[in-house]
Amino acid sequence: MILFYSEEITPRIEYITQLIFHQILQVEITFTTNAAEFQKSEIPKINYSNQKFADEIFIKAHGLLAQKGIKPVELQPVKFNTETYFFESSYDSVFPFDPFAASFYLVTRYEEYFEAEIDKYGRFQSSNSILSKFNLLKKPVVNIWADLLAKEINRKYPQIVFIKRRFKFISTIDVDNAWAYLNKGFWRTKAALVKSVLKGDISEFSSRRKVLKGKEKDPYHTYDYLDSVFTANEEKVKFFFLLGDYSEHDKNISHKNSSFQKLIQQTAQKYDVGIHPSFAGFRHGCHGKVIRENERLEKIVGRKISKSRQHYLNLKFPKTYQNLIKAGITEDYTLGYPDQAGFRAGICTPFNFYDLENEETTNLMVVPFQVMDGTLRNYQELSPEDAFKETEILMREVKKAGGTFVSIWHNETVNDIGEWKGYREVFEKMNQLGFQWANE
Repeated sequence: MILFYSEEITPRIEYITQLIFHQILQVEITFTTNAAEFQKSEIPKINYSNQKFADEIFIKAHGLLAQKGIKPVELQPVKFNTETYFFESSYDSVFPFDPFAASFYLVTRYEEYFEAEIDKYGRFQSSNSILSKFNLLKKPVVNIWADLLAKEINRKYPQIVFIKRRFKFISTIDVDNAWAYLNKGFWRTKAALVKSVLKGDISEFSSRRKVLKGKEKDPYHTYDYLDSVFTANEEKVKFFFLLGDYSEHDKNISHKNSSFQKLIQQTAQKYDVGIHPSFAGFRHGCHGKVIRENERLEKIVGRKISKSRQHYLNLKFPKTYQNLIKAGITEDYTLGYPDQAGFRAGICTPFNFYDLENEETTNLMVVPFQVMDGTLRNYQELSPEDAFKETEILMREVKKAGGTFVSIWHNETVNDIGEWKGYREVFEKMNQLGFQWANE
């Protein structure tokens, strides 16, 4: 048990200390606002205030966690252990920066509540983040800061024992388009054939016709292959299915298609499945579409669905998460950047969403991801060899932190065809290493 003192225990303080001590370090914490009681106590203790009492662990509070509302924060760089951090503390603090305020700022995505330059899909860009500006995007700094704090506690109070945290691995597949050519319906299929002819793409025209005649396998039908990669580790895998209505950015098979329903049902017998809320639903801006799309999935699989990942990784704080909560979603896997691999919230531990607009901890569990296939190939333009190197570096960071590594791949990106030639090996090596470490 660790005694935590502050002049006031605000919802923000309670939230971030529970995350750091309970969820990451896995130790219990109790609070007090009574200075006399704190000073008399003989149990391990931390003073988070503006005044140091004696020789306790002291961290001067920055002030962010005592505030209410969302106000711009000017962040000055603070050098510590060769790294650049932020939220400056004082000379008599155990650290020259405030790890509680800095962690809160990152995991709540405080910076994303303000207007910033967005991409063509309306998404916050990694280049706008403080972690990118301070070259920290590839480090789970919140976990690192928690471990720094644990070492300081151990030094001062050697009787405190911290449990060694185990690496966890979750491999996820987004099914945006279940088949390249099959089950598209008469008019979509005919239009696609005509388009191939008009573009002079004889190769695609020929391939499409062969698949439709049953002479070749659909290039997006990689489900048997995925089963072979995931064998004996099915509990570490999740599939997310797009069931939105057809639109410019939502071009999956109709949820009414019997072959698509059968594919979903077969997948749900082996793996955990979740909803992939549509791009149109995000643009619509209300929870109604999420509810309808989730109900379609629940009807198909015959069970409650409570997990999601946004199509195109669309996130708008706090509206997207508020809508998911209203729709009954309790676990979301969207948090990560489409344009850069790394740690969007600076953390590799699942955590509860804190709604800054309402100043409350919610029951929505946010599960950050670190790597996506399209990020590695399309945005970072990495060769398969370099893509695996990047992935392995991030996996080792998560392993060192005892966190959860999450990746995003798609059924079509593992087909080892065309632009994705060579990436199947990246996928296989990543899963082999991840399952090995998680099973140790």
